[in-house]
Amino acid sequence: MCGITGIFAFNLVGKFNLVNIASATKALYQRGPDHQDIYHDNFVGLGHRRLSIIDTSSVAHQPMWDETNRYCIVFNGEIFNFQELKKELEGRGVTSFFSHSDTEVLLKLFILDKENCLNKLNGFFAFCIYDRQEQTFFLARDRYGVKPLLYLFDEDKFIFASEMKSILAYGIEKELDYTSLHTYLQLNYIPAPRTIFKNVKKLLPGHYLKVEGRKLKVERYYSIPDTIPQQPTTSNYEDAKQKFKQLLEASVQRRLISDVPLGSFLSGGIDSSVVTGLAAKHKPDLHTFSIGFKDEKFFDETEYARLVANHFKTEHAVFSLTNKDLYEHVHSILDYIDEPFADSSAINVFILSKETRKHATVALSGDGADELLAGYNKHAAFYRVIHAGAKESLVGSMLPLWKMLPKSRSGFYSNKARQLQRFAEGMNLSSKERYWRWAGFVSEVNAFKLFSYQSKTNFDQQEFYSFKEELLNTIPAKENINDLLLTDFNLVLPNDMLTKVDLMSMANGLEVRTPFLDYELVNFTFSLPDEFKINSEIRKRIVQDAFKEMLPAQLYNRPKKGFEVPLLKWLRKDMKSLIKDDLLSENFIREQNIFDYKEINKLKRKLFSLNPGDIHARIWALVVFQWWWKKYGMPKS
Repeated sequence: MCGITGIFAFNLVGKFNLVNIASATKALYQRGPDHQDIYHDNFVGLGHRRLSIIDTSSVAHQPMWDETNRYCIVFNGEIFNFQELKKELEGRGVTSFFSHSDTEVLLKLFILDKENCLNKLNGFFAFCIYDRQEQTFFLARDRYGVKPLLYLFDEDKFIFASEMKSILAYGIEKELDYTSLHTYLQLNYIPAPRTIFKNVKKLLPGHYLKVEGRKLKVERYYSIPDTIPQQPTTSNYEDAKQKFKQLLEASVQRRLISDVPLGSFLSGGIDSSVVTGLAAKHKPDLHTFSIGFKDEKFFDETEYARLVANHFKTEHAVFSLTNKDLYEHVHSILDYIDEPFADSSAINVFILSKETRKHATVALSGDGADELLAGYNKHAAFYRVIHAGAKESLVGSMLPLWKMLPKSRSGFYSNKARQLQRFAEGMNLSSKERYWRWAGFVSEVNAFKLFSYQSKTNFDQQEFYSFKEELLNTIPAKENINDLLLTDFNLVLPNDMLTKVDLMSMANGLEVRTPFLDYELVNFTFSLPDEFKINSEIRKRIVQDAFKEMLPAQLYNRPKKGFEVPLLKWLRKDMKSLIKDDLLSENFIREQNIFDYKEINKLKRKLFSLNPGDIHARIWALVVFQWWWKKYGMPKS
């Protein structure tokens, strides 16, 4: 796990950016605190920051060259089956290896197989290989987008990096993308391939690109639909449970390989508990880590985490935090975010990663299970819509009542009122519009209202609708659960959940591994019928049933809680001055000329009202954007 960056200058103008390769590499120091090195010649630069996990010796440092000095690689990620691939290479005549690293195996596999090597890789990755003889770059990103990869391509140069802050270090022009901003105001994140800047893109998961002769070609090498057979792999639930168990255990085993201390996140939920139980089976000295909230018992699940830790006899550490402890990290997180990203649970992930890093360099997590197996509240809501009866119709007809009730996420009844209103609002929408509404925090109409007159002029509505249609193209007119999960895999998982974990863990030099995202397990699970994953009584059915005998009985039949922070309280109290007198003040908003102050003021009034609803999520998105705008010296609109 590392940070990578590079530049290919096509002319003398591009070479002016090449001089920044060292500062662009240094910008990634938190991703790779163990070593930094760069390579550059007249027109090419490659930079690498290393977090040493496998083969921590200096011979595994990067940029890494093959023995002929023709090919050079910078690599971020882990290839868990590299030992098997190494044996394959030896069988094909490659017998000389100078390291014990997966990086060298990947480089030599690419030399033989070029892009065909990608489908052999089991792991997560973003890498670039420079062919000095052919003067080409080859870049690839893993199947599900665990690792990030951003790039800029114009007539003078090609630039890539693990994070936006590294791209910015090359001194690029900064022009706001209003389609991205409009999308961000709805979802609280910006989906690939777009970024907040018009000239910077994210390489989509399961894609590779080639730069050759001032030309750029992007190709897809993997997609879930291509891997799903026309008929279900099995219609026998008992057989499916056994196969699922085998694949998940094999995935966990693969992810235990490490030359540095390894542990597991443990929230007390089903997903992290299953991963922990399987890991403890193969690693008796497993350390587990969880965070609790002293002041927010509604969100605190440490009693369940301790229960699981005792059950599997792990070395367990609980980081019990007050609201003050949480808030003290907010500014550090806002400073690290280099593109607007407003999933507030990132605060928890940051602190958990920071504390875990004191004891381990690698942590397993249960991320991906909800998107794979229909674990979210919205999946249960979709299931009810698909199988709607009298009860659902009644809830939909009572929308005026739900709108009247006080709503927030910080209490049971107020949160229930919030959920009922969202369900009722989505009931009568088309399948695509329902998904979009439930994926976000506000409608596109209300997001557009926030724009100033100038921003509305800069905004291309047709471009936004084309982008939205592209994001929702996997949802048919009559949805089913597998279609919704596929859309989650393409939209929510890489752009929100995995971005959050990568950004916050790497800010602390911690590698997080996700066993539920082993491609063999994912391919198998998507081949199963919907009813194996969700019904009217249970979500994530197959994982809950498959591991019921392994887990403590107390984990079952309890409400699912989000990984949330007391954001509403902070915005109303601790951040009140920052909001009113600085980031969302009338002077700043009018001078900035991106937002309409009258609309911003309405949101501020709602924030401090008795019925805030989901307003804290929208205000937080604005706070994150404004902080980012000021930090990165954006030009006035």
